[in-house]
This record gives sequence, C-alpha cells and structure tokens, in this order.
Amino acid sequence: MQPLRIALAQIAPRLGELDGNLARHHELLDDARSEGAGLVVFPELGLTGYQLQDLAADVAMRLDDPRLTRLARATRGLSAVVSFVEESGDHRLFIAAALLEDGAVRHVHRKVYLPTYGLFDERRFFAPGDVVRATSSRLGVGLGIAVCEDFWHVSVPQLLATDGAQVLINVSSSPGRDLARADEVGLGTARSWGTLIRTYAQLTTSYVVFCNRVGVDESFSFWGGSEVIGPGGDLRLAAPMWEEGLFMVDIDLADVRRERISLPLLRDERPELVEREWRRLIGERAGLIGDSTAEAGSGPGLDVAADASTPASNGRGRHVRRRTATGGQG
Repeated sequence: MQPLRIALAQIAPRLGELDGNLARHHELLDDARSEGAGLVVFPELGLTGYQLQDLAADVAMRLDDPRLTRLARATRGLSAVVSFVEESGDHRLFIAAALLEDGAVRHVHRKVYLPTYGLFDERRFFAPGDVVRATSSRLGVGLGIAVCEDFWHVSVPQLLATDGAQVLINVSSSPGRDLARADEVGLGTARSWGTLIRTYAQLTTSYVVFCNRVGVDESFSFWGGSEVIGPGGDLRLAAPMWEEGLFMVDIDLADVRRERISLPLLRDERPELVEREWRRLIGERAGLIGDSTAEAGSGPGLDVAADASTPASNGRGRHVRRRTATGGQG
C-alpha cells in the first residue's frame, strides 16, 4: 500500500463569508493536489466561520447546492473533508462535515453532540445529528468523521472504529478558553485535546486526524495545533499553534494492520455485552425496570427517595421493610 499524504488546512475562515471561504477552499485543494496530497482536511465550519448564531440560516447549504457540487468537483483525484451549515429538506440546520471524493459528496456526518456549556450555545441554533457511521473511501480504508464536541463523548470514536474506520477524523473549532491555565504547550485546551486523541488512537488502534482552525470570530480566538496521531498513540504531525497554513505528513496505512494484529483490542470488544447493559440502563432511567443503584424508596426513573419515611419499593411493585442500624425492622 502506497503512503498517504495528508494535508491539514489550518485556516482562519471569515465569519459569514461563504463565497470567500469557498474560494479559499478551492485554492487550498489545488495547492494540496500539486503537493501530492491524497486527503485534505478542513476544520469545523471552515466554509462559514464558527460564531454564526443568527447568520446560520443565511449561509446554510442543502446537499444539492450548486456551490457544494462545484467544490466536490474540485476533488477529482483526491479526498477532502469540509465542514459547513447543512440545511435539511425540512429546514433544520446542522453542523455538518462531508467527505468529498472524485467529484461527488460521498458521505455526510451531522454533529451529534452540541455543547451548551461555558462559551458554547450551539443547541440554540442547530439540530443534533442522529447517526454515527464509518464510510468507505477511495483511499482503500474506512474513515470515521466526527465534529469537535463529538470526540468529548467516548462512544463516538468507539462506534466509528468498531464500524470499520481505520482513520478517525475530527474537524474542530476549538477556542482558547483555558488561556489562564499554563502547561507545557501553553494552553490547557490544547493539552486536553492532545490527551484525548492519543487515547483514542491507542484504544481503537487507528490513525487520528485532528484539524483545528485559527483566527478570531468576534470574542473567540482559535488556537490551531492540528495533529496526526499514529495507531500506537505516537505523534506523526504537529501543526503550530495560532498559525494559518497547509501542513502535510505522509503516513503508512499498513501501520493499522500491524497494530491491530499485535494489539487486538477491537477484536476483543464485546458489543453484545455493551448493548445489553445499555438497554438495562435505559430501562432504569425511564422507570421501566427497577434501578439496581437507586436508593430504597425512590420512584420509577428516580434514584433518590423523596421521603425516607415511606415504605421502600424493590422495583418490582412490592414494598419492603427497611432494616435499621441496630438490625431491627423499620
């Protein structure tokens, strides 16, 4: 298998300027192709900017939008992951990342987890995606695409790798919200992301490609620091922080095979066990079955008893007596 050259487009998109950002994507695709790249990855909402809020509807594109079609046509001979605001047929807006290959839109991932804590208010403006799927690609390996916050939920990279992804791609617009916390890389957020992607690479024995943006949207500053991590957790590429550019690295996809044979973690996963336990947990949270960890006397779907003096239920509709500390019956 030939080495794959990955190009990370660590850009500073202009907020709300869809046409200008599209032109920049076309330029960088041409540059990457001329440098022999086979995969080009752009950051989250690289076509629109991040802090859109009420501008989101103005820059949204349906999957049949001619502008997206023209961008897809520009990928002949290579693969690219681009991110934009997608408008569905029923006019919901999603933060989406699309795999464009050989002139077509090959796969679309809608951001599943929309943060509403700290600086973030995404759920106010966007709908969450409901599907996590790996996809085949012209590169000869499965790809798993996720958007920023999706990687702060361990189920997403696990599902993608189990579904056949050998390269996990996370496109991000991560702002520098921990500037006051200094560490060896100077930014607490960067260190957290580095820990996450190395852990996921090792646990899923996959390549992890992390592309973060730079620049400023209103009061948000984005730190870049894009990376490529090998399937053993080793650093293959570290782009500089704060600096815009097209950063490239050659990887050997056969490394995934070697790592997975020597460390068969995915082979030894127990999805049937996980499914069974999740069904139990969902049933307990919904109050459909008794909760094995709830306080005695708590109601269906609750884990704390409202009144300790009421008879306790064992989750099967029968009341039981409480035993006091002295061993008697309460």
